[in-house]
Amino acid sequence: MEEKIRVLVAKPGLDGHDRGAKVLARAFMDAGMEVIYTGIRRTPEQIAEVAVQEDVDVVALSCLSGAHNTLFPKVVDLLKEKGADDILVMGGGVIPEDDIPFLKEHGISEVFGPGTPLATCVDYIRSHVKREA
Repeated sequence: MEEKIRVLVAKPGLDGHDRGAKVLARAFMDAGMEVIYTGIRRTPEQIAEVAVQEDVDVVALSCLSGAHNTLFPKVVDLLKEKGADDILVMGGGVIPEDDIPFLKEHGISEVFGPGTPLATCVDYIRSHVKREA
């Protein structure tokens, strides 16, 4: 039996709204994934450190504060510096469509906005991480 997919759900920056992140974390758990939730107001450095320490397959970032263009690429850069550029980094939250190409150019594999079905996020991870969940 293969190991479960390990997902870190993280809230970078000063954004204190985490209901969506908690719902997503629960959906990942219900889908058989192992989930670590950082809580709110984490720095990119803290998120990258936890991702490496916990040996996660995925970092799912959530941002509602508008700081995604700064915070999300910073997490990707820090993971690269730590030799963990094989971790899938995805983002979500209230992110303008115009910002999505920038985020993808800076290492965010996919961006999920409000109203995205939970199954879409789960299926995305399963199709991009080659393990049994």
